[in-house]
Amino acid sequence: MSSGVVLLLHGPNLNLLGEREPEVYGRATLADHVKRVASLLSTAGFECVAHQSNSEGDIVEHVQAARKNTVGMILNSGALTHYSWSLHDALRSYPAPIIEVHLSNPGSREQFRHTSVVAPVAAGTVSGFGGLSYDIAVHALVTLLASTRDTTA
Repeated sequence: MSSGVVLLLHGPNLNLLGEREPEVYGRATLADHVKRVASLLSTAGFECVAHQSNSEGDIVEHVQAARKNTVGMILNSGALTHYSWSLHDALRSYPAPIIEVHLSNPGSREQFRHTSVVAPVAAGTVSGFGGLSYDIAVHALVTLLASTRDTTA
């Protein structure tokens, strides 16, 4: 029995994982990360629905659509992290916990990557651990959802 649906959402260029700058993002593909997250969530009793888009508007629409049918979100918004106020605003309207995730450590990279417009509306951010960032994000989200259930029961 599922405890609900978690949205795993990926932004621009993440469809190129495994090919694009493997020294920064690793050799695992997006499909590899999605499979791992879906497995971890399933073990915890949640269903995973995953989407990736290179379009900012598409990402915003996924966030808006998820408002009524998901219990949480894991978001790797890629470059949208640093400038997308439309994404920020959509996330502000999302009623469930959001975990921001990055494979690399934006704070150790170019200056423009040091700002996240997602962080102020996320429950937390996991970055810099490669694929392990997703594992940590799943653990954090599942823990937050369990504590929310405990206080509403």
